[in-house]
Amino acid sequence: MQYGDFYFPLPSNEPVLNYAPGSAERAALKKAIKEMKSQKIDVPMYIGSEEIRTDKKMAMHPPHEHKHVLGHFHVGDAKHVTKAINAALKAKEKWANLNWENRANIFLKAADLLATKYRAAINAATMLGQSKNVYQAEIDASCELIDFLRFNVHFLSDIYRQQPVSAPGINNRVEYRPLEGFVFALTPFNFTAIGGNLPTSVAMCGNVVVWKCADKQAYSAQLFMKILKEAGLPDGVINLVFVDGPTIGEVVFNHPDFAGIHFTGSTAVFNTIWGMIGNNINKYKTYPRIVGETGGKDFVIAHKSADPDIVATALARGAFEYQGQKCSAASRAYIPSNIAATIKKKLIEAVKSMKMGTTEDFSNFINAVIDEKSFDKLEQYIKQAKKKDHPTKIWVGGKCDKSVGYFIEPTIIETTDPRYVTMCQELFGPVLTIYVYDENKFEETLKLVDTTSNYALTGAVIAQDRHAVELATSKLRNAAGNFYINDKPTGAVVGQQPFGGARASGTNDKAGSFLNLYRWLSARTIKETFNPPTQYGYPFMQEK
Repeated sequence: MQYGDFYFPLPSNEPVLNYAPGSAERAALKKAIKEMKSQKIDVPMYIGSEEIRTDKKMAMHPPHEHKHVLGHFHVGDAKHVTKAINAALKAKEKWANLNWENRANIFLKAADLLATKYRAAINAATMLGQSKNVYQAEIDASCELIDFLRFNVHFLSDIYRQQPVSAPGINNRVEYRPLEGFVFALTPFNFTAIGGNLPTSVAMCGNVVVWKCADKQAYSAQLFMKILKEAGLPDGVINLVFVDGPTIGEVVFNHPDFAGIHFTGSTAVFNTIWGMIGNNINKYKTYPRIVGETGGKDFVIAHKSADPDIVATALARGAFEYQGQKCSAASRAYIPSNIAATIKKKLIEAVKSMKMGTTEDFSNFINAVIDEKSFDKLEQYIKQAKKKDHPTKIWVGGKCDKSVGYFIEPTIIETTDPRYVTMCQELFGPVLTIYVYDENKFEETLKLVDTTSNYALTGAVIAQDRHAVELATSKLRNAAGNFYINDKPTGAVVGQQPFGGARASGTNDKAGSFLNLYRWLSARTIKETFNPPTQYGYPFMQEK
């Protein structure tokens, strides 16, 4: 029984530690990396109260050192998916009925554990398993995931307090129920924070979850699952399984209790999922919620008034941080002819100064792409751009080597064809394509930016001229769900820049805001009348 209105105020964003030489956090992280790399862990599936191990195991390797084995995770099949669904449904009633402050404090405790006891470990796991440098791991696995947990508690607390007005003699109220059934969380390799947010934001609302992370994120995902359990998450609320996509999809999307999917991944996969749900719509007890953040072909357009230093820095960081493996990464740029030569010189200098190698060497800015499949795809695009019969030339980079790790040099392509393949297709790697436009054709180029790609996730305009900024903001209104002015198109912060795009980039349900949480709630309006009528008639029916 509740004896108060428990409200969770707006938190502050988690401070980003700098890991400077001699700092305590640097020493702790170095120690964690060394210890974790020296071990080979055995990762089960977490279903209900059980840790499930199978006869089939898959090895986990650092992408920058693919011969090293970090451990193995146990691979399941269709029966494990069914078992996870049953475990979730079994836990549902008790979890949904748990008082809000007790649900909330589980996730706040998990955030606190991440900020303190497990900060070095979650960063080390992300650096080793996903090949992120120390800064990229810190802003992702620690700060963003902590922020998701804390801010979502605050946002949900705000939602619960939103109530309708009541007329005299009537009391109206709204209760925000969890969805009827279970939710499927399908998460990508590139962000530990997304892997943590997609299942927890759903569970926070009182739902139960079957969670499938990307195989390449299993190393950090299993650690976060342990943290949730230590924080007090009841068995069965979130069930982590390692099952291939087609198998899990066949079970989940044919189940009558399927209530929704929280997805981040490729547009092609999301389109397939949407089609499967549509084809099975008559099987479900309720219309499922479909929430997805998918691909991007993110742009930077510079105006002739732009500062070349700002443009070059935005592109160097926006395109090449985490090897361009961000759905928000700058991958196409439009540079005005009057400053193109200056920007080219600065970008080449910047790229040539970038060190590439293992994440254990903190001086490396560039690490490995996630796996051999990604490496091979990117190498093919670079080889094609080098051909003499293509409208392209390589400014800098272009070397590829997978002998030790999957290393792709940061590569800048210039094209004379604004609809060349690398200006249109998502590559998901450290490859930036630049088109130099006539400095006096800014508005025409804005139209080109808007119509070149099916995606609409992030984009940026760089200009000193405020009329140019206003024009770009207006003309590119539908080209990006997150739009940046005089900055790179990456690095959205929870609570500051709610994240998501439209068109082929997803449903734009804005992770890191109250907008996303509404999708995991089902409102019930309750009206209580204090003096109910006792006769059916109305005054208008009387003759006198």
